[in-house]
Amino acid sequence: MVERVSEEPVSEERVSEGPVSEERVSEERVSEERVSEERVSEGLGGVSEGRGVEGRAVAERAGVVDEAAGSGGEGVAGGGVGFWRACAAAAVPADRARAEAGVRRAYRQAGLAEPRRVVWAESPRAAVTLIRGLEDRGPSVRESVRTAPWALERRRLHEELGAAGWSAHWAATGGRLWETTQALVARIRQGVLEELAEDRAQEVQTRLLLLEAVLGQHDAPWLAAFPTDDGPLAGLAEVSRNAGWWWPFAEVAVVCERPVALHRDEAGRLDRGDGPALAYPDGFALHAWRGMPVPGAFLAELRTLTPQRIRDEDNAELRRVMLEHYGYERYLADSGARPLHRDETGTLWRIDLLGDEPVVMVEVLNSTPEPDGSRRTYWLRVPPSTTTAREGVAWTFGLQREAYAPLQET
Repeated sequence: MVERVSEEPVSEERVSEGPVSEERVSEERVSEERVSEERVSEGLGGVSEGRGVEGRAVAERAGVVDEAAGSGGEGVAGGGVGFWRACAAAAVPADRARAEAGVRRAYRQAGLAEPRRVVWAESPRAAVTLIRGLEDRGPSVRESVRTAPWALERRRLHEELGAAGWSAHWAATGGRLWETTQALVARIRQGVLEELAEDRAQEVQTRLLLLEAVLGQHDAPWLAAFPTDDGPLAGLAEVSRNAGWWWPFAEVAVVCERPVALHRDEAGRLDRGDGPALAYPDGFALHAWRGMPVPGAFLAELRTLTPQRIRDEDNAELRRVMLEHYGYERYLADSGARPLHRDETGTLWRIDLLGDEPVVMVEVLNSTPEPDGSRRTYWLRVPPSTTTAREGVAWTFGLQREAYAPLQET
């Protein structure tokens, strides 16, 4: 059970200590954020089935659970789980007037003067670039605007419901949206880092700025667990309903547009084979195949794949994507492949090539299931002299066949 999740921003004094200190501060801040996310996900949502029934009864008696608070399940005043799920996945233009009203209300509710101006950016990437050049923005006020009211409401609700009631309530509301939304947030952060962090100093600066963001529509999971029509979270909720990420500073608030496209598979992972899985108005985009990040140019190439191109790919993950798109049976048929050996580790296949050494691959099944329950098939290139599947798998670990005896497959 979590009493409070610390989300304190890094002080200016600590950041000013120099490049080495900045790296340490960034690593500490990232570590704190990761621990916070894990503790919220596990500590707030973790409840046994038996205690969940008891806790739900407590929540109902307290009047927190609202069956009619929107489509998609239980919720609280201000929107049900279905409503907040739609907010998190919205890929339509922001309602800028309502979002700005929400920003100003959040400042007032925090006891702060409203920002002198609200500046819009077309994506999180554009926002970070913009903030880097804003010399008159003042210090971050995220602690007052976002962290403090969240902690206050969580403490109030926890005291009202008790440990079992709160855990059941979280599991029925925000916990249902947490994992897929946090995975998307992590991918966006990584995408911004990859495009803007050209050296270590820029990486540190960019990480810090990304962690200072209020997540707007992607704050939907925890907002789903609290009343948001009125009270300390009303301003934050209004921004979440109408815009993307935003950064509150003493003088200026920087607010992002929402995506214009979002494509996910049945497990909630980013997934699109013919374009960006996530795209913003300014062209900032993420490409993915069943959750795995891939280059945009790579996806364009999938339409013209040949068995030879698949064999030439050195990256095992990309080769797996190629095989999934091309089709394993089709690939084997078109390649003239033949099985050489099968055992408990996998199947050894051989493709004879005219004028070249044969392509020998081991087909292995990942023992760890995917979120949707499926299991990934991998094809591992091994030396042409390989004669058994076990020998091939052992070779990928740098072992002799006799030495390969895993206690547990992963």
